[in-house]
Amino acid sequence: MDTTPLWDGPVTSLYTDHYELTMLQAALHSGASGRKTVFEAFARGLPEGRRYGIVAGTGRLLEGIASFRFGAPELEFLDRTGVVNGETLARLADFRFSGDVWGYPEGEAYFPYSPVLIVESTFAEACILETFVLSVLNHDSAIASAASRMVSAAGGRPCIEMGSRRAQEEAAAAAARAAVIAGFEATSNLEAGRRFGLRTVGTAAHSFTLLHDTEREAFRAQLDSLGPGTTLLVDTYDVEAAVRTAVGLAGDKLGAVRLDSGDLVAQARRVRELLDSLGNVHTKIVVTSDLDEYSVAALRAAPADAYGIGTALVTGSGAPTAGMVYKLVSRTNDAGEFIAVAKSSKDKINIGGRKYAGRRLDGSGTATHEVLGVGHPPAEEPNGRPLLRQFIRDGELLPGWTGPAAVARASRRHAETMAELPSVVNRLQRGGPAIPTVYA
Repeated sequence: MDTTPLWDGPVTSLYTDHYELTMLQAALHSGASGRKTVFEAFARGLPEGRRYGIVAGTGRLLEGIASFRFGAPELEFLDRTGVVNGETLARLADFRFSGDVWGYPEGEAYFPYSPVLIVESTFAEACILETFVLSVLNHDSAIASAASRMVSAAGGRPCIEMGSRRAQEEAAAAAARAAVIAGFEATSNLEAGRRFGLRTVGTAAHSFTLLHDTEREAFRAQLDSLGPGTTLLVDTYDVEAAVRTAVGLAGDKLGAVRLDSGDLVAQARRVRELLDSLGNVHTKIVVTSDLDEYSVAALRAAPADAYGIGTALVTGSGAPTAGMVYKLVSRTNDAGEFIAVAKSSKDKINIGGRKYAGRRLDGSGTATHEVLGVGHPPAEEPNGRPLLRQFIRDGELLPGWTGPAAVARASRRHAETMAELPSVVNRLQRGGPAIPTVYA
């Protein structure tokens, strides 16, 4: 596998659970560790009230698999704490993923039992990736799924990610990436901008206004420093007075004003009327303050031009995990033949066998079904399209799935996917998945 670093990220091999390595040790003991296996990551269902999910995190995951190594510090920790024995340590010292990875591209929609990621390798290699796979996909897909609903509710008005202070620092950068994949136009997080090539934005908070003796002094300093195209926060004291002060200082070149409190619908209407009366018909209104998809939908009746969204976004808007699992669905027997395997415990049933996936479209290009083939690709359909793409072949990372360019492509894919699904109105309604999953 190509191990050229895509950013100076951490070693990922210990982003895992203790029992992944004890399973490996026991499989080495039984002689089954070398059996070829197929693992699949999928969600058994969608969060309540959701009709689809959006895949995100695959690019980060692939970069992490490339750096999934057990160096001297990791091996010393495992040895000192007695997690595994000497034979297993020796195996881990030489660990390199050499299998194949397939999956849904980032930005693609998924539904219950969609095979979002497929890992084909020996049990020894595939099993110890489980926790890392689920950690990345569950977090990033949850954020992208929430972000997609917010973008749909915005109806074409820009959404800006600004939830860093409500998330763990690494999760904050990952959330910004996932949000942009699902249609957000920018982020406030500078590390996400550096690492993933995202556009970053931001101007000033209430503390900047409070620092100065008067609001006029604060606005003047910001305008002189950042130019008239900046965004002035106008609700520190009196909104109407602040808008008049801002226009008096910047004139009709003022870029935008931001509202961060109160009845945002009513305030946006009053501010729009005031700006227009003062000749600032091109000055935009940005609204923030604990927005989610439902409040964004309500604000479509207001003359708001853009939304800054934080807490609800980075916590998945009520669904902080995508609920994905990683299950062994096929393995070789002693004769080297693949056999389907699956657990059958109550409420946790899944279907064994390697999956193939496609989407059935009607004559107008609207998705009607998710079609899964078990052990074989589904029959080709005139208006269908395959969903699975190969990301890693024989341990080598294939080009196009990582780095900043992959984020931009995933964002375009999300827009194309949304055009296939039912109308925007239906996306926030409660009910079953937007399209059913069928096996063929």
